[in-house]
Amino acid sequence: MFNIYEFYDSILNQNASEIKKFFNEDAYIDWHNTNERFTVDEFIEVNCTYPDKWGGEVERVEQIGNLIIAVAKVINVFEKSSFYVNSFILLENGKISKLDEYWGDNGEIPQWRMIKNIGVKIK
Repeated sequence: MFNIYEFYDSILNQNASEIKKFFNEDAYIDWHNTNERFTVDEFIEVNCTYPDKWGGEVERVEQIGNLIIAVAKVINVFEKSSFYVNSFILLENGKISKLDEYWGDNGEIPQWRMIKNIGVKIK
């Protein structure tokens, strides 16, 4: 049974052997923000050699048949920056066959919107 929390934990801890267990051999991963497609081995290399130390947590999970949609907050522990990743995980035989990820930087409200004095903070 696929466990989304264990999957993200293995990525945040940059544990290559654990990450590989979640994928079918011929799976592929698309990072749409940077227009990149990776094989499983390339995806593992990119994640496990990414500089710094990472933390984070899964904030939302939805499942429709064999598609898992997950939103996670990812934190760069050293730089104190954070991102949201939206992951669309297609499963075959209980493992990932295709992973589409969309990344967004977290930041402050832009000045032009602050001037309008509309909206409120979520948290």
